[in-house]
Amino acid sequence: MIKKSLALLTVAASFYMQAQDVSTLRNSVDVYSNGDLPASAKWNAMAGSSGALGGDATSLLNNPAGLGVAISSNIGATLGVRNYKTSTTLGNQGLTYSNSSADLVNANGVASFQLLTETAWKFVNIGVNISSRNLDSYVETPGNGSIIIQKELEDENGIPYNGNLSLLGHAYDRTGLQSKMSLGVGANYNNAVFIGAGLNFHSSTLEQFDTARFNLDLDNSTADYHKQYTPFNEVGSGFSASLGVIGKVNNQLRLGAALETPTWWGIERVYTDHYTDTDGYISYENLAEDRTFTSPLKATLSAAFVPNKNFSLNVDYGIGLTKAKYNVQGPAETELNTFFSDYSRNTSEVKVGAEYRIKAFRLRGGFAHATSPFDSVSLSSFNADGSTGNNSFDNLILGSRNTLGLGLGYDFKSFYIDLAYQNQNSEYSNPFLYGTIVDDAPRYTTGYYSDGFDITQETSAVSGVKNTENHLSLTFGWKF
Repeated sequence: MIKKSLALLTVAASFYMQAQDVSTLRNSVDVYSNGDLPASAKWNAMAGSSGALGGDATSLLNNPAGLGVAISSNIGATLGVRNYKTSTTLGNQGLTYSNSSADLVNANGVASFQLLTETAWKFVNIGVNISSRNLDSYVETPGNGSIIIQKELEDENGIPYNGNLSLLGHAYDRTGLQSKMSLGVGANYNNAVFIGAGLNFHSSTLEQFDTARFNLDLDNSTADYHKQYTPFNEVGSGFSASLGVIGKVNNQLRLGAALETPTWWGIERVYTDHYTDTDGYISYENLAEDRTFTSPLKATLSAAFVPNKNFSLNVDYGIGLTKAKYNVQGPAETELNTFFSDYSRNTSEVKVGAEYRIKAFRLRGGFAHATSPFDSVSLSSFNADGSTGNNSFDNLILGSRNTLGLGLGYDFKSFYIDLAYQNQNSEYSNPFLYGTIVDDAPRYTTGYYSDGFDITQETSAVSGVKNTENHLSLTFGWKF
């Protein structure tokens, strides 16, 4: 039997499992520290590589100095179709899930002002870019009958007995939306040096589930168990600023550099707190807290080769200079920060993009590689045969990411249309099930809870995940 408490309290969760609050760790990196949002079809086709090229408001995503390169005003809007597939394996079992969505993923515009003066300043341009990203992510792991957790139970008369719970499966389920609106200004000095600055306004909404399914041998019953502090909802808003410069070494070579401050996030979080009450029943209540999160400081270095008006090649190198951090309000944030300090890397990404023009036609392509955000981690985990041991995992929680882009476009002089295809793939190790006993009387744990009782043990199950995303984007634009 389960009792429900609907009181909404403003408190911080007192306990998180040490280094294993997987959903929060993943979202901290994949949502609150991630600037890899979709943009125009041109941007997507070149894998986001344009730091020393610029020319439109998508420059605000990597180097605001690119605004100063524009010599005419323009606006554009992009429709995106996303399909993602997660393939998960545990032992010799596998599952695949896929889903598709269509959204307006980008809108941007530049107002260009030519300076008719005697100075070397040629243009001052103002730009706005709005990009959004669907956060839908479903990672379902198949069961493994060899993974069995023993549980001491009592019948209605208080007589103890032992039950065996076998794992039937697990799922992380996230839905939501992330967006970034950037406002900036760029200037052109003597067609040789371009400078720019931008203000970035971030927002996100997400709902997160962490659910395991077990079979109890005593009565052959099946039940779903929710991880402590889940499901939870988060609404976040953040702010960052960026500065950039592009310089022409000669008519063919351009170099660029940009710096984006950390994003300072304010996050409102409502989560589910499960516990065993004084009567021995499983109860829960919905609690609320406010959090402050700071993403890493980021730098981007770029180089572009433009031998003529028909061909351009750009290379970007971006790196995080600091580590993510939560403002400490209690043990939860302390443990999260300890994990980031001990195991997170300064993630870097290399992007290469090119465009070739044949009269009014545009052919584009790009490739990007982002490194894994976490170092190798050792933890107690189940083996395929159900035994346990201390195992080391690379790419735990999130892995490195490869992006391939292809696209084409046509310039009608005043109007233009661009089409792009982009493929992203990554592989990582996916931990779940870990929990600790915080208090025995009354019983309070960070494990998994059903209507009847909790399952708590300090060993993780770890599945292998391959994630593939395919994006189609179509941009319509107008130059004036």
